[in-house]
Amino acid sequence: MAGQTEHILNAVLEDMDAGRLNPGDVLEKTQLMAAHGVSRTPVREALIQLETAGLIKRMPRKGAMLFKPTLEELLAIIEVHAKLEGQAAGLAARRMSPLQAQELERAVQSCEAHARDKGDSDPIGYYRLNLQFHGAVAVGAGNPILLELVKNNARKLMAYYRARYRYPETIASSAQEHREIATLILDGKCDEAEAAMAAHVSFDQVTAMDLLAALGGEETGAG
Repeated sequence: MAGQTEHILNAVLEDMDAGRLNPGDVLEKTQLMAAHGVSRTPVREALIQLETAGLIKRMPRKGAMLFKPTLEELLAIIEVHAKLEGQAAGLAARRMSPLQAQELERAVQSCEAHARDKGDSDPIGYYRLNLQFHGAVAVGAGNPILLELVKNNARKLMAYYRARYRYPETIASSAQEHREIATLILDGKCDEAEAAMAAHVSFDQVTAMDLLAALGGEETGAG
């Protein structure tokens, strides 16, 4: 039973990471049972874990809906995420191994090549490369607890970062910032790397409102 629960959990997380599931989408218990050939119990247990992580909101007798933040919630999550990603970059500047540094460099070069060769034409492709960059930094921090916190918090924001890369020149700017952050990390500049990464993953209230609107979010009374 535990194996079935983990299978369903990982399948839902993979769909979120790939953009097949987005904020506000509904997870139907019966559909999950049929898709994975399992009974109601492992589906229920997987949904409980997803709810505990803040990734879904369960609905009576219907299943669950993927977490869809209000403007205030989105800004609060971004604030926390900036701290987590910044801390990861700062730690990576102190702890990253030579092999991890090579992985980081490859990720940065892939982002730069995409920005140079494709410009704004493939935002989803760039987003996947962006995940590799941030993953390399988080792994390089050498703290598995922080790594899990970064990954879990990022899943609440993935759809909005994907939407952001549709904006003109955003990909080029992101790739340039990746190079700057990587240089600070590889030079061992902890404080500078932390500050640069925190700024890189943040965006202001106007941008947050635009992204919520792009994904059908509801605006609230903040500001």
